[in-house]
Amino acid sequence: MQRHIEFERLHNFRDLGGYTAADGRTIAWGRLYRSDSLGKLRGSDWDRFLELGIRTVIDLRYPSEITARGAVPEPQRFTYANFSIEHRPYDQAAIDPAVDPWRYLADRFAEVATDGVEEIRRVFETVADSDGPTVFHCAAGKDRTGFIAAMLLSALDISEDQILADFALTELATAHLITEWKAANPNRELTWPGYGRAPATIMRLVLDDLTAAHESVSQYLTRQVGIDQKVIDRLRDQLLVTE
Repeated sequence: MQRHIEFERLHNFRDLGGYTAADGRTIAWGRLYRSDSLGKLRGSDWDRFLELGIRTVIDLRYPSEITARGAVPEPQRFTYANFSIEHRPYDQAAIDPAVDPWRYLADRFAEVATDGVEEIRRVFETVADSDGPTVFHCAAGKDRTGFIAAMLLSALDISEDQILADFALTELATAHLITEWKAANPNRELTWPGYGRAPATIMRLVLDDLTAAHESVSQYLTRQVGIDQKVIDRLRDQLLVTE
């Protein structure tokens, strides 16, 4: 099965199928996807997207980003939801180059984990209630999308090694993300070395921070975010299969 789904304008669209849970089941292929902004879809990319049979689209961006750059085309075709999990906007391109990029980004994830509990819970409930393939995305498919992917995989009891490996796959899209930024900002200079990067080190820090604060990622999800165990059970029933 294919992890990366090829598009002309999307550079970070991939299938979360195939990862193995602790009970030996695996995430079904073609059931759960993560992506960069679906507002870029058009032409043959749109046709390719429709071929995937996606029923639910979850947009993790700020409403202002959607207004400026567009939502998925024809959102009425899907169960469409906008849950902006980030509450403190920041400009990665403007960060001091001397700032430790991995600790800095892990600290931004910590803000999302604290501020976005309501939206994170609704993301989980929406995925659990979906009647078909689901995709969730932000702008680059890197940070907000990466955090939600890690939380969903954790709830599915996927090992930390697999979670870290999935997060780091965004590194394959880094050059494209930088190119897109430069095209959109011709009068600015990109100086922060962490822009567009997603090494496993960042997510390892995030998972360690959550474990230190909440005893485990699982406890964070159930106690802090308030995700009902029935929702997690539905997620597992929907997404995990025996090969």
